Amino acid sequence: MKKIKKNTILSDLIIDLREKGTKVPFWKAVSSGLNRPTRKAFRVNVSKIEKFSDSKETVLVPGVVLGSGDIKKPHNVVALRFSGSAQEKIEKAGGKCILIEDYAKDNPKGSKTRILG
Repeated sequence: MKKIKKNTILSDLIIDLREKGTKVPFWKAVSSGLNRPTRKAFRVNVSKIEKFSDSKETVLVPGVVLGSGDIKKPHNVVALRFSGSAQEKIEKAGGKCILIEDYAKDNPKGSKTRILG
């Protein structure tokens, strides 16, 4: 997998996750999801998180979470970025918004996490 991102912070994150992926395949899948062309990048609305995941489940989006739709159940959402409205809706429902780089440090095995993209 070659590095295609010009954003140095994102490139460093992809390389770091790829190195973790040699030991844990979960992080290899996340790095592949982040290393997509911009026009094919993952953009997930909170309504999709509400529809396809259970309450109190940790969901990882290898991209951006957008605020379209409603969310009623509390979810822990891990993503590269959050729109302002998405973060507000997730926290109002009782969930948490976590950045991927922070989550990778806290959960090096990626256990009990579902990838949604």
